[in-house]
Amino acid sequence: MITKTTMEILEFHKLLEEISRLAHSEASRTAIRDICPLSEEQEITSRLGLIQEIRRISSQGKPLRFMVFSDLHDLIKRVRTEGAVLDAVELSGFIPVLSMARELTLHITDGDGLPLLSQLTTDVTGCPGILDALEKSVDSAGNILDSASHILADLRKDIRKLEHNIGKKLETLMREQAISVFLQDVFVTKRAGRWVIPVRMDAKGEVPGVVHDVSKSGETAFIEPLGIINMSNELENLIADAKAEEIRILRGLSSVVRERADEVLHNYTVIVSLDTLNCIATVADRFSMQPPLISRNGRISLVDARHPLLSLAFSKAAMKKPVVPLTVRLGDDSRVMVITGSNAGGKTIAIKTIGLLLLMSLAGMPIPADSSSRVPLVKRILVDIGDEQSIESSLSTFSAHVAHIAEILEKGDADSLVLIDELGTGTDPDEGTALSCVVLKEMHKSGALVFATTHLNGIKSFVHVTDGMMNASMEFDQDSHAPLYRLRTGEPGQSHALEVARQYGIPDHIICSAQEMMGRVKVEFDSLIADLQRKRIHYEAVLEETELRKKEIETDKTRLTHMLTEVEEKKKKVLADAHKEALEIITDAKVMLHRELDDLKRKDKEALRRSIKNIEMQGRQVSEKIDEHEEPFEQIDAHTISKGDTVYVRPLGHDATVTDINFQGGRVKVRSGVLDVDVKISEIGAARGKHAPNQAVNRGTLGSVDGAALSRLHLIGMRVDEALSMLEPFLNHAVLAGLPEVTIIHGMGKGLLAKAVREHLTGHPLIKTFRSGQQEEGGEGITIARFN
Repeated sequence: MITKTTMEILEFHKLLEEISRLAHSEASRTAIRDICPLSEEQEITSRLGLIQEIRRISSQGKPLRFMVFSDLHDLIKRVRTEGAVLDAVELSGFIPVLSMARELTLHITDGDGLPLLSQLTTDVTGCPGILDALEKSVDSAGNILDSASHILADLRKDIRKLEHNIGKKLETLMREQAISVFLQDVFVTKRAGRWVIPVRMDAKGEVPGVVHDVSKSGETAFIEPLGIINMSNELENLIADAKAEEIRILRGLSSVVRERADEVLHNYTVIVSLDTLNCIATVADRFSMQPPLISRNGRISLVDARHPLLSLAFSKAAMKKPVVPLTVRLGDDSRVMVITGSNAGGKTIAIKTIGLLLLMSLAGMPIPADSSSRVPLVKRILVDIGDEQSIESSLSTFSAHVAHIAEILEKGDADSLVLIDELGTGTDPDEGTALSCVVLKEMHKSGALVFATTHLNGIKSFVHVTDGMMNASMEFDQDSHAPLYRLRTGEPGQSHALEVARQYGIPDHIICSAQEMMGRVKVEFDSLIADLQRKRIHYEAVLEETELRKKEIETDKTRLTHMLTEVEEKKKKVLADAHKEALEIITDAKVMLHRELDDLKRKDKEALRRSIKNIEMQGRQVSEKIDEHEEPFEQIDAHTISKGDTVYVRPLGHDATVTDINFQGGRVKVRSGVLDVDVKISEIGAARGKHAPNQAVNRGTLGSVDGAALSRLHLIGMRVDEALSMLEPFLNHAVLAGLPEVTIIHGMGKGLLAKAVREHLTGHPLIKTFRSGQQEEGGEGITIARFN
């Protein structure tokens, strides 16, 4: 268990107090101040997860919205008593809570990837029935509204009307000559709930009515004229009836809340929890905090850690100088770290930072450190920090330290983190060193993680030669004699007491005398350490420069590789474009030959076919070269496609629609523009979004399509001249593809297109016979032509 004293020493309560300032309710502030470390890893990760989900939706511009709300715990407790009635102000306190519950739940439900927040608000409804009744009946100031009931609205209407009439009656009376001469002043007011006018004291008997009050000076009597007494009595009756109706309304509202008190309490509890988590998330965003990783192997690793209170103080003071981050690791081969260095160099801040960040982590809070940081799931944090000299207990500084260390030795184990400041001080240095070394040895045996600070050289030497322990130091600028507040592991530091004393105004001759008294060996030892540190700093600078150069070389290498890749891609594109252009030229030449067929008719038909086939072969060779430079083609499984699917047809070079599938023959028919194309299944791939050219048909689509056969031609809807201009190249390509017959779809209509097609086929040199389609093939709407 982590004690309250430990949390106070590490100033955890100060951090919570700063976070609580963002709360929207005293209940939320109390909940934040009462945050303590959690014992179960699941509880820790759950709270961290909730905070991260709140931060995520906030970063998306959809933060949780809160309003100031009251502490309802005592009100809910009171209203549970049968017959208890809350007043309007108290009931109005439920409105913001239930309203937020409704809105926040909807907000979280609409969000994506918020499993923890959704689970937290699963049963939160905002109690719509209660909320509607309250909003209808009371306002935020605790006033009962006219809309609370029709009876109340009517009574208040009558009251306002009667008050208006009384006011007008009094004004009329004051203007009458018989009364106006006796008035002290001309105004209407109330005394003891009755409407009155101010009359001079010496003339109070001249104005018929009832005296309800006298001014402090005794010169004015406040009289209710007889002419309005009946009206005033009626007004009091109306006010009494309205008051009774208000009490009835409050009793009814209190009863509604009582009946669903548990549900209201649950809604309220969740709102307090969300407000608490939102405050932590806000601070985490402000100081770039990250959720730590929880380690069960007793290892701690803090990367770029910053003390949150120090960061907060810097931000309040508007200091541009950032907090120097702390990076520390312990728990693998070594479990004891002794930190040395100059006074005011940051040693105590370092171990307090470690302790406070561990407390924050165990409490399920993000920490001001890198997201790769790890913290152990410890059960105890044992601390000896600060001067605990006590006159009442007759304890000196050393005695108090020894008492704490005795407790640490008793309780420390593998589930403990130990923080000791100024180990071995307060007594004889030799005895303090001996005792401290034995204490460190015992704590190492216990398995606890130990961070300690000291100035004693003997402890530094002991740690250096002992397995499982390591030295660390706070860096010190040898030139400016100023602390740098950076932790360096692996080497001890110097106290630099004389340099610090000189900085704080101790005269030089005293510093020189102190150096002489220290002894030559000590001075030489400190000089040696200082020289080693200077060399280490120099080598680190050289190493840093080397690493920088290495990164620059890697960057240049990556850039050159990228440029080379771009050049290769451009080269392939240029070659592909060149081959495509060549293919278009050959295709144009092919088309020109096809057009000559009409003139050649039966003249050396076989020679003509050989010429065209030769051109087709050259076209295929160019196409093969183009394929070498095109994108990789992935064939799709034919059983995964069906009629109507859009697929990529490699021979066409664009997408087309599947119209028929022949699994046995291994072929697929696709629709490309007005053409039906029969291609091999192996030439079909996933759709690429490449559409066919806008023209109905062009020279490219009338080619042999790299071996694919064009077996059907759609001419429906075309003019005769347009249809015939497409028919001849279609027949030529079908012949070259080796098809025995083709289907020409022209429809029936008026018969003009069918007649023109059949006249064109009559006597054609490539056509052996042609016929109309059978009924099942399309009847008179198609013509099937067979080749020689």
